[in-house]
Order: sequence, then C-alpha cells, then structure tokens
Amino acid sequence: MKLLLNIAVAASLAVPAAAEEPTVFERWTEDPTQVFDGAEIALDELTWVLRPLVIFADTPEDPRFKQQMDLLLAEMDQLAERDVIVITDTDRTAMTDLRTELRPRGYMLTLVGKDGRVALRKPSPWSVRELSRSIDKMPLRQQEISDRRLAGE
Repeated sequence: MKLLLNIAVAASLAVPAAAEEPTVFERWTEDPTQVFDGAEIALDELTWVLRPLVIFADTPEDPRFKQQMDLLLAEMDQLAERDVIVITDTDRTAMTDLRTELRPRGYMLTLVGKDGRVALRKPSPWSVRELSRSIDKMPLRQQEISDRRLAGE
C-alpha cells in the first residue's frame, strides 16, 4: 500500500500542473480596453468588481450596433476609468446566459451596476459621455470618487 502511495505521489509531481485559464477579470485587468464576447461571460462573476456594459444586437451588421461600437471604441479609456467591461452579444440564436438573464429585443444597450442590478437599458446608441454621466451618478461610483480623493489620487 505504501509503495502505491509513493508511486501516486511521484506521478502527480512528475506531471506539470495544467495552466489555469485566466478569469475574465484578470483578462480585463491586463487590457481594460478590450471587448468581450457575451458567450464567455457570467454576470455573477463580475458582481462588486466591474460594471458590465452589454451591447446586444441580432447581427453584428445592425447599424445601431456598429454606431455604438464606434462610439465606445473611440473612448474606451474613459469607461475603463469607471471599471466598465464592454461585452457584445450579436447572435440571437445562441441563447447565452446574458440573453437569458437580460432578455434583449433586437438592439439593446444594458448597463449593469457593480451590485448586479440593471442600471440602464437603452434601445439606441449612447455616447461615452452620456454613459459616464449615468455611471458617475450611481451611489457606489460616488463612493469610489470620494475614496480616491481621500487617498490623494
């Protein structure tokens, strides 16, 4: 029995541990200006960490989707400053967790607060300035701004 245990331990040490896939948050931290695919996101993983901004469309060719992405990509740094993760879902046939949870109809912009509650739903594109103003009015964001001021950032 002892021999089998020693063999099992030696075999487990000889096999390198499989590299774990980085989490969505870790990937966002590396590059907060990247856009994530809705199929790989579970909103509950982002609660109290990031503010998901989910852009839905039935197809990536939807003119509203294209306009929205142009607006966002031009000022992604402003969103990253507010802990916003941009997520797209443009395949209505793939019933992703996001589609099941947020139930979009055609094009829809949805901002989810860090607390996991839907803070904003819009059927038309919004500028980063409009989004930033909405985010900056949120109580948790106000607290973050206050904390940063006190920390001297």
